[in-house]
Amino acid sequence: MQKKGFFGKLFGGARAEIEKFKGKFEDVASQIDAIAIQLEKRKDGLRRDIAVLDDLHEQTAASIAQLSAYIEAGEAFAAEIKATRLLELKTIADEALLTGDGMIEAQAYRDAQQAMERLEKRIFYLKQARQIGIQQLPQIRIVQAGDETLVESLQASTRLTIPLWKQKMVLLLGLRRQEDALAMQKAVTDATNEMLRQTSSMMKDQAIAIEEQSQRGIVDLETLEQANRDLIDTISGVLSTQEEGRQKRAMVEKRMDEMTQELRQALVQGRVS
Repeated sequence: MQKKGFFGKLFGGARAEIEKFKGKFEDVASQIDAIAIQLEKRKDGLRRDIAVLDDLHEQTAASIAQLSAYIEAGEAFAAEIKATRLLELKTIADEALLTGDGMIEAQAYRDAQQAMERLEKRIFYLKQARQIGIQQLPQIRIVQAGDETLVESLQASTRLTIPLWKQKMVLLLGLRRQEDALAMQKAVTDATNEMLRQTSSMMKDQAIAIEEQSQRGIVDLETLEQANRDLIDTISGVLSTQEEGRQKRAMVEKRMDEMTQELRQALVQGRVS
C-alpha cells in the first residue's frame, strides 16, 4: 500500500471527517428512528426503576421496624444485666479482696464489664444501621422523582424533538457538502503556509541546536554541584538519623519499665474497682 504524500495528509484529514459524517447520516430517517427506539427503551427502563424503588422503600421501612425491635430488646437486656449480674460480681470481688488475694474474682468482674461493653457496641451498630435506613427513605423518593421527571422529558423528546430532527438533518447534510468545498480550498492555502513554516523552522532550530551542543562540556557544572550537595546532605542525614535512633531506643526502654510498673499497679487497684 502506497504511503500518503504531503498533500494527501493535509487534505485527507478534512475529507475523511466529512465522509465520515455523510456516511453516518446517509440514511437520515432510519438513524433518527433508531434514536427514537432508544429513547423509548430508556423511558421503559426508568419506569421499571421506579417500581423497583417502590419495593425498596417498603423493604427499608420494614427493616427499620425490625431494627428498632432488636435495639429495644438489647437495651432492656443490658439494663437488666447491669442491675443484677454486674452488681453481684462487684460485690463478690469486693468481699474477696477483704478475705484474700481476690485476683480471680476481680478478673471475673472485669470480664463481665468487657462483655457488657461489647453488647452496648452492638446495640450502637444497630442504631447506626437504623439511622442509615431512615435516611434512605427520602433518598429513594428523591431518585424516584428524578426518574419521573426524566420519563416526562423523554416523552417530550419522542413527540417533539425527533420530528424536528428529521426536518433539520436534511438541511444539515447540505451544509456539510458546502463545508466540504470550503475545506478543500482552505487546505490548499494551509499547505502552502505549512511548507514555508516547516522549512524555515527546521533550518533555524537545527542550526542553533548544533552550535549549542558543540559548546557544552561532558558534564554540566550544575549537575556536579547538585551531586556534591546531595552527597553532603546524605552524610549529614545518616549521622543525624543514627543519633536520633539511639535517643529513641533509650526513651523506649525507659518507658517500657514505666509501663510495667503502671500495669502492675492497675491490676492491684482494679481488684476493688
